[in-house]
Amino acid sequence: MEHRFVPLVFREVPPEEMAKRAREFYEELSRRRTVREFSERAVPREIVEWAVRTAGTAPSGAHKQPWTFVLVGDPAVKAKIRQAAETEEKESYARRMPASWLADLEPLGTDWRKPFLTTCPWLLAVFAQTVGGSAPTPSKHYYVQESVGIAVGILIAALHHAGLATLTHTPSPMGFLREILGRPASERPYVLLALGYPAEGCRVPDLGRKTLGEILSVV
Repeated sequence: MEHRFVPLVFREVPPEEMAKRAREFYEELSRRRTVREFSERAVPREIVEWAVRTAGTAPSGAHKQPWTFVLVGDPAVKAKIRQAAETEEKESYARRMPASWLADLEPLGTDWRKPFLTTCPWLLAVFAQTVGGSAPTPSKHYYVQESVGIAVGILIAALHHAGLATLTHTPSPMGFLREILGRPASERPYVLLALGYPAEGCRVPDLGRKTLGEILSVV
């Protein structure tokens, strides 16, 4: 079976320009912070759609693109998601999380309450497709977790680049997302992103990031 190939569109830039771009991109992304206090200000849907398009450029196993993005702006649906998420989170904080996990979370000031799920203008639920196509001949997907993880990373960077703040929320379990949003059994909830503008006077933990020497080994 022959596959169609096309010429690669690749624009090379001089090394000094490459270094400048790499440094500037790092500086932009280093200002990204997870936000738990959102403004109710509206965000045009077009901006989020462009970010999702960007996420859709991510590489994936056998180019199966095993992701589904569900954008939620309906206040009633957001309220249902918040109620279900807080139910699971309350149980997790009370019984599921070991003491070490709770101790690690304490400096961040988090608890089972998730008001940002209804305050932010948009929620973006990301689902991982275990298979594609439709019965009786679904297509197999490969490296699903890895592929969707890469897409989510690009999505967060794209939203930050557009000028929006985000929060990655992963209540466990989160099968309620599939039920509330009417997704098929072949899709597993992967992450729930709250996105929008930070609230006026928003404060975030004073955190540092690991140095290059701590995260890079050259051999």
